Amino acid sequence: MEIRTDEGSEPLLPIPVSTPSLNSTLDYGNSTPSSYSWLFQCHGFWYKLFLILPSLLFVLYLAFRARKSLSKLSNGRSYIIVAYYGTLWIVTLLNFAWCLFQAWECTSGKELAWNVLSLSTTSGMLFLEVSLLAFLFQGNHVGSVEALARTFIVSGIFVGLDLVLKAIYLFGFGVPLFILSDDSTHRTKWNLWVVHRLLITAAYGFILFMYHSSHREKLPARPAFYRYVVIMASLNALALFACGLAGSGAGFGYWLYGATVVCYHAFYLPLLYENFLADFFQEDDLHLENVYYSEMKDAGFFDTDWE
Repeated sequence: MEIRTDEGSEPLLPIPVSTPSLNSTLDYGNSTPSSYSWLFQCHGFWYKLFLILPSLLFVLYLAFRARKSLSKLSNGRSYIIVAYYGTLWIVTLLNFAWCLFQAWECTSGKELAWNVLSLSTTSGMLFLEVSLLAFLFQGNHVGSVEALARTFIVSGIFVGLDLVLKAIYLFGFGVPLFILSDDSTHRTKWNLWVVHRLLITAAYGFILFMYHSSHREKLPARPAFYRYVVIMASLNALALFACGLAGSGAGFGYWLYGATVVCYHAFYLPLLYENFLADFFQEDDLHLENVYYSEMKDAGFFDTDWE
């Protein structure tokens, strides 16, 4: 069923709430044409449009700039950018597949495929988040092979533990983590998502606290980094609130959580690229240094030099 704001109107972004048993999904039968079922059933047309269109456009954008980007990477000496760009491509394709095969969530017999795809996609995106924060905190040492190894090892351990915990819930206890459901027997999954979102929100909140404290010089001196952290902190705080509402059985919580999922999968990867990789691929090295200096000056990091 769909969550409605009143008796005769539909919300802008319909988020259907199903009641599957254990890890099963809805089965609409074989009487509905597969193309119609894929497009209009299981979350509806607008949900799929808001997910697939931005993801498709970003894949096409990366493909369009691939030749120039690879040329820039081959002439540069940043191991982290090379590794991160390759990881971004892999996760982008996974995320596009996740958006494209949304119908699996509501198709009987596709539970395993949907869970594996969702687990892989969310773990890949979480790896990008964690590794980005980790190697940016290393300051001027982010370009070394040792820094790259430390970053990927720490991020891999964190994401690996997260992946194992989710896999235990999914395949061990049959908790449908990646199925939007109001089934009261699976309130445990909302408790897990609350803890997950709470940890991520706290991490971004701590960074914002540092930025406005005397320890600001330890952070990368780029306003783009600060804007990214503000956006991600706000999104995760909203998702945390939605999980709390959904866990208490509030219908609005399911809708709000679905909306945050759409925003994350549709816009996180373009946001990451725009804030941290676009300048590297679009600017010459000398010009890029001037851009960074201008941003640092605008952010007030050189104000003390004149006192």
